[in-house]
Amino acid sequence: MSTTASQDTTQPGLAGVAARIRAGKATGWGVFHPGSWGMATGGLMLIVAAFLPWVYVTLTQQITGESFALRGTDGPGVATLALGFLAFAGAFVPRRRLAIGHAAVPGVLVAIIVLLQAWNIVAGSIQTAWGSFLPGMGVVLAGGGAVVLIKAAWTMWRHWKEAPRTR
Repeated sequence: MSTTASQDTTQPGLAGVAARIRAGKATGWGVFHPGSWGMATGGLMLIVAAFLPWVYVTLTQQITGESFALRGTDGPGVATLALGFLAFAGAFVPRRRLAIGHAAVPGVLVAIIVLLQAWNIVAGSIQTAWGSFLPGMGVVLAGGGAVVLIKAAWTMWRHWKEAPRTR
């Protein structure tokens, strides 16, 4: 009897799970794929950004003594929250096209939402006193999450090889 184990046998227990995770990360056909970490990070960034302040209105500072904060859930953060969950779920989808879609669609849509919000902040500041509307941490974090998701989609598109089709 030989004391060495065959290379094609799977290990039982947690060692087998760790081996499958490593194999999936390397090939893209396990539980995780090349964009999993970026998609999980970007999705969590979008989820957290939805609950943070998106716009600070400093016009109220002279009246009440503090600036008014518009939270993400008061407006476009609700869509950002839903898209964040979609992106986070895509981190665990082992299909190439579906995973790319789960990264690209939320990334592009949130990038458009953030650009529109930035335009509204600038337009509101121009119409009133300059600096009366300021971006909050939520809109900045949502923009960063969109960039991370678009980068993950691009990485998967370029580096994740398609599996040969079988009948």
